[in-house]
Order: sequence, then structure tokens, then C-alpha cells
Amino acid sequence: MWFELILAAALVVLYVAFWAWHSQGAGKLTQEEIDQYIAIIEKLPLPEKGLHAFTGRLRPWAEADDGKPVYMFNLIHFFSSVQKFPGAPEFKGTPEEANAHYERSLIWLWLSHASYPTFIGAPQAKNLINMEPERTWGNMTVVRYPSRRTFLKLISHPAYAPLAPYKLIAMELDLVPVSSGTVVPDLRWLVGGGFVIVFLLVEWVRLALFG
Repeated sequence: MWFELILAAALVVLYVAFWAWHSQGAGKLTQEEIDQYIAIIEKLPLPEKGLHAFTGRLRPWAEADDGKPVYMFNLIHFFSSVQKFPGAPEFKGTPEEANAHYERSLIWLWLSHASYPTFIGAPQAKNLINMEPERTWGNMTVVRYPSRRTFLKLISHPAYAPLAPYKLIAMELDLVPVSSGTVVPDLRWLVGGGFVIVFLLVEWVRLALFG
């Protein structure tokens, strides 16, 4: 009996800790926070023109914060070879390898901010419907952030600045923030999990009634 109580208490504590980690950064951004984050982001070692366009769109998005989680759709078009710009690192590999280096190096920073990719995939063929004939995608990544605050906090982190150029030497990028909507898991896991719950519930009732 005592073992079960201690185990249950430990699991509750662990789940509360997980919940707190997964929900960090909740609440709407203040104007003071936005100004502080933007001031740091404006100093990232990225192409000046693209950086100004990015921060110009980032500010109104941050000011419209609803305090909810956000999913970043990264639609990636790889360059044919790595690009050069002032402050860019010397990299001898391919654009795909530069992006892989960026993502590997970013993993701990993502996790420390309760952020993580929910989908990474490469296209199977050229676009089946293409409004811009010259635009093709080399990869699509979706990253979940607990809030807009968390996203700004992450890209303002001192450890992010050395990593950011590896992404921009590798690709042209459409970065689309999307609100969290309906997420349907793989139905095989959903149905299987439901059957396990039913089995455990039936066993619990049977033991409670018949010992």
C-alpha cells in the first residue's frame, strides 16, 4: 500500500514539473519585453536587409500576442551552394549540411525553452500545384513554442546568435507562425490507447468487485 502511494505521489510531482516546463512563458508579452527582445534580435549576425524585414514583421506579431502556444512552419528552399554575407561563418559543406548543423546545435536550446519540432519532412516530388513555378521546397519543419514570448526569448538568447547564420547561408525561408488548432494524432495510437484504458478499467472494476 505504501509503495503505491509513494509511487503515485512521485508520478504526480513529475507530471506537475513536466506541466510547468511545457507551459513556460505563458501570458501576453508587454511592450517593454517586446522592445527589449527586438533590440537584441536586431543585432543578430544576419544579412542586414533580411534582418530589418524580419524585425519589421516580428514586432506587430509580438504586439498581437494572445499568450497561447504557436507553431512555426518553416518552408525551406535550399540554395545550390552555401551563401556568403558579412559575419557569416566559413562552412565547407552543402546547404543541407549547414542546416543540419544548425538544427543539431539548437536542440538543447529548444528543449530548455520547452520547444521542439513536431514535424520534419522532405518533399516526395515537385509541387503538384505551384503558384510560383520557380519555387520548390527542400524541406518543411514545424516547431512548437509554448508562446510568442518563448520564441522571442529563444532567438534573443546569447547562445542563438552564433547559430543563426548557419540557417541563412543554407536557404531561403518562409517562416509562418500558426496558432494551435486541432491536432489529430495517428489514429492507430489513439485507438490502441483507448483499448488499453478500457482493459485497465475493466480489470480495476473486476478486482474491486471480486478481489
